[in-house]
Amino acid sequence: MNIERGRTKHKLCHMVMGIAATLFYIVPSFAKDGAAVYETVCRVCHGTGVMGAPKYGDKPGWKNRISKGVATLEKNAIIEGFEGEKGLMPAKGGRSSLSDEEVKAAVAYMIDAVK
Repeated sequence: MNIERGRTKHKLCHMVMGIAATLFYIVPSFAKDGAAVYETVCRVCHGTGVMGAPKYGDKPGWKNRISKGVATLEKNAIIEGFEGEKGLMPAKGGRSSLSDEEVKAAVAYMIDAVK
């Protein structure tokens, strides 16, 4: 009887570990990729150039910003926001619910469009 109980516990332990491992890989997939963040948040300004925002895909518009480095772009996008001559971009585009990784992915997506 004790052997059977041990086998049951062993099987249960394997099931729990399997479920935990599955959740570990599924949960990060809920995070938005760069294109999705751009489409839902960034495009409002970067799609049209509102308030001086560099337009998506506009190499000359992004050149000066990219020259300051990706780390600076990410810091501005995540923490500080950016105040230019024509307007202000709030940190995380005003969407505080975005993770830092989602914002970094959106920055990378916009940079890739001008390479």
